[in-house]
This record gives sequence, structure tokens and C-alpha cells, in this order.
Amino acid sequence: MKHAPHRHGLVAGLLSATLSGTAMADNPVVVLETSMGDLAVELFAEKSPKTVENFLDLVDASFYDGLIFHRVIEGFVIQAGGHTADMEYREAPRTVVNESNNRVANDRYTLSMARTSDPDSAGAQFYINMTDNDSLNYRPGRPGYTVFGRVIEGMDAAHEIERTRTGTRMGMRDVPVEPVVITKAYRRP
Repeated sequence: MKHAPHRHGLVAGLLSATLSGTAMADNPVVVLETSMGDLAVELFAEKSPKTVENFLDLVDASFYDGLIFHRVIEGFVIQAGGHTADMEYREAPRTVVNESNNRVANDRYTLSMARTSDPDSAGAQFYINMTDNDSLNYRPGRPGYTVFGRVIEGMDAAHEIERTRTGTRMGMRDVPVEPVVITKAYRRP
């Protein structure tokens, strides 16, 4: 018969996993292969179940393959999931209910859903917070932006993307001059 781990040991192990950047065993991990390096993101399936389910459905359908990081603002966010390198818009097949009341903060390296002013309008576009963005968090009576994961590998690639030169293309500001393409997105086995 196995004994339950000592509480102190369990807490220390969880803290160690968090600080080392490794994923928790039950959380899915998605790899985003990009033209500027690979990112591995751990998804918070328990905290944001509908958002994670939607994101994984899109990954499994190869929805993100060939899309670009189309909004890059140094010291703020890098955003992807809506446009090809030719700036053609790729429509999300569905939207997902806002889960920002999960109380997970838009902290540096977290993965969040982009949306319009309608809190339940998030579909496929996501962003990586490049700093702590407290203004994007849930407040009582004011939905925020749903955090559903975090970068656990590839922070250097995220910073490369963040520092890329941007301009205006097809009426959109903050678009990288040289497209930063997601060549492939897939679940890590």
C-alpha cells in the first residue's frame, strides 16, 4: 500500500515544478513551431476547461498552421491566431465563453484569449503576455481576458518575436515587417 506524500514534500514538489518551468503532469502541452523558434505552452485544463478544449480542437484541426503573430507590441503582448502571412483573415469556427473569473492573472508568459468588447467573443486568437498585464484581469462586474496557459519553454523565442520590427499592413498596426509564422502547432505526446 502506497502512502500519501508528506504535505510539505508535495508543496515543495509543486513549487519546484512551477519554478523550473515544467508542466504539471495532468496539463496538456502544445508546441508552437514558429519561424523564430519553438514555444511550448502548458494549458490550464482545470482552471479554463472550455477555453482549453476549444484551443486543443483548433490545434488538432491544424487551424493555427500557417498563421502569423499579427500583433506584436514590445513590453505588452505578442498575438496570433487570426491571419496568414498575406494578412488574409482566418475565421474561427466558434466562440467560447469567457472564463476570466478563474482568477488566473495575465502575468508575464501566460497565454490568454483575445476577444472584442463582447466578453464571450474569443474564438481562435490568443496572445502571450510579455509583462504582467493587470489591466486585462477579471474584476467583479468586469470580465477580463481568459488566461488558459503559460509558456514553459521557448521564452527566448517569445522575446525574439517581441523585438521584431513592426509596421502597418492592410490597415493593421503592430504587424511584424517580416512575418513570424506558426509553421506547426501540435500536442506534445
